[in-house]
Amino acid sequence: MEIKNYRRRIVDDKIEHYLKLFGAICIEGPKYCGKTWTARYHSNSEVLLHKTTGGTSNNVELAKISPSIILEGEKPKLIDEWQEATNLWDEIRADVDRTGLKGQYILTGSSTPNRKGISHSGAGRFGKIYLRTMSLYESGDSSGDVSLKELCNNKLEEKLTGEVDLRHLAGLIIRGGWPGNLEYSPKDSSEAIEEYIKLIIDDDLNRLDGITRNKHKIKLLLKSLARNESTTVSNMTIKKDIKEIDDEDIDIDTIASYLDALDRLYLLDNDEPFSSNIRSSIRVKQSEKRHFADPSMACSLLNIREESKLINDLNTFGFLFEAMVERDLKIYANSFNAKCYHYQDYQNKEIDSVIELEDGEWCAFEIKLGANKIGEGAKNLLKIKEELEKEKGKVPSVLCVICGMSNAAYQRPDGVYVVPITALKP
Repeated sequence: MEIKNYRRRIVDDKIEHYLKLFGAICIEGPKYCGKTWTARYHSNSEVLLHKTTGGTSNNVELAKISPSIILEGEKPKLIDEWQEATNLWDEIRADVDRTGLKGQYILTGSSTPNRKGISHSGAGRFGKIYLRTMSLYESGDSSGDVSLKELCNNKLEEKLTGEVDLRHLAGLIIRGGWPGNLEYSPKDSSEAIEEYIKLIIDDDLNRLDGITRNKHKIKLLLKSLARNESTTVSNMTIKKDIKEIDDEDIDIDTIASYLDALDRLYLLDNDEPFSSNIRSSIRVKQSEKRHFADPSMACSLLNIREESKLINDLNTFGFLFEAMVERDLKIYANSFNAKCYHYQDYQNKEIDSVIELEDGEWCAFEIKLGANKIGEGAKNLLKIKEELEKEKGKVPSVLCVICGMSNAAYQRPDGVYVVPITALKP
């Protein structure tokens, strides 16, 4: 389908590749991240299964009663929000088996569906693709002077990348990577995200599985997650945080249940711990690093609507900058089938982000907002590498500091690379 002014996404190449490999693909991710627009770009016909508040659309009812009619149309056919009629999964699988053709259907989903009534996993027929909000390179806010893929293979062309304005960097975090907000001011974008979160609480959480959840406690949990963005706090610590800040109690099981619901709506994008490839005697912690789907959500929940408020709180600025960088690293790494983790051991050593390549090599990244912290980041990376060597573990093949305020991409005399986030691309 012809779409004017479509802003190409990094994942488009993977979608095109998967349409040649599978009979159907399913694009998943949080609402408003651009799934429908992207899927429409690759489709020749479509049907929308959006539920209306308090009811269902005619298409949803039709999909449940006569799914064959929904599947009619020129292929690839987009079926938007397919989870509203989960019986379509088996119908599509059967049609793919019957025709033996590739690239027949593109499904999009904004929540992990209840698998009840689905008899087959779809293995071999479906390819799944996760779509995040836009990276700085996709939104046009990174020059793309440095390729992450080449950097992870120890290749870097040193160059000046231009001055970065701290206020502009703060604005990018507050605005976020939501495709519909790219032209908004940080304040307008924050207000739009606030309404987005309200709709999630008032509607999507209840429709997820029919369970009625306490909206007030959901809000308290979301605000606590915002206060703890880019940290590895436990559920018990979140419980204590809510008690200390809001003077309210939430049962630990309720926290776990609500976090699971938020995760099923793709509103959380936590980083898993890295340890599988180190093979040393150093004990590695197994806590996930907490992230929202986009750092702008944390800004909105913390009532950070203008750049000056973030600039005047550099500690919070640092955590939210880290979240934005790690969002981008995950988007870029996914394009060359690499995986992102974080590292934290029981000797209190941390690596902000780890990228594991397909061949098993891994790269270590420290994330620093200010150029005055580059040396500190490099020192930390070198120290961890030295400790791993002593323990006869596998050391990182690349050490790099991703910086907010650096105006150049270069390699330090100690071998550590320095790259501005506003110059990075896949």
